[in-house]
Amino acid sequence: MTGTVYLVGSGPGDPELLTVRAARLIDEADVVLHDKLPGPEIIEDIPEGKREDVGKRAGGERTPQSEINQRLVDLAEEGNDVVRLKGGDPFVFGRGGEEMEYLADHGVPVEVVPGITSAVGAAGVGGIPVTHRDYASSVSFVTGHEDPTKAESAVDWQALADTGGTIVVLMGVGKLPDYTRALREAGMDPETPVALVERGTWPEMRVATGTLDTVVDARDERGIEPPAITVIGDVAAVRDRVVEFLRGRGSGRNGGDGRSGGDDA
Repeated sequence: MTGTVYLVGSGPGDPELLTVRAARLIDEADVVLHDKLPGPEIIEDIPEGKREDVGKRAGGERTPQSEINQRLVDLAEEGNDVVRLKGGDPFVFGRGGEEMEYLADHGVPVEVVPGITSAVGAAGVGGIPVTHRDYASSVSFVTGHEDPTKAESAVDWQALADTGGTIVVLMGVGKLPDYTRALREAGMDPETPVALVERGTWPEMRVATGTLDTVVDARDERGIEPPAITVIGDVAAVRDRVVEFLRGRGSGRNGGDGRSGGDDA
């Protein structure tokens, strides 16, 4: 009999933020194919004999998506129940939609297990609400790492600047200078607060804050690296008011001036 593939979101990294169903499926699976982004404690808790690393890093180790798709089909056709473990949520820039289509095209049963997306979870743990009644009534999620084969970007920075809500950019640390410049050129106030949250909810979580004008310098001063999210909008300044009182793993509450240099957990 053909096994089932479970597209599972692992959340932003803290193993305590796995859903109950995700944890049970990982334990019961015959094979777990995981990305680089699930928290290291989550991955280390999976027996080596049943986990396969199919992760991708920008400019580094890479498993082609076509190979991942076919590996899922092959394992399921051998009768295995497979967990395809992804960071955050499988359908938020996680290519889960492509994998689901491929599995369905090959007659493989598939179940989706949502996870907490880092776009919300990492920001929240850092004291940044992506929406706020006083500051933002909308939020836009944007990828900072589009398909390199596209002839041009599908992201309309002018429209995002005009919307007036929160912008959360995933996988955008490297291209931070490009899109902050695009937003300024689109008319967004250069003093708009911006926060970078690296490895949100992980023990080594770090936060750097600045403005649309200064955040690139803050990134460089703090050495912020992927994986990280960028939160652009007035909500990013809420952290300044609450960071002293933040508790919890990876909250990054060491202080800092919050606007011109940032803080480092």
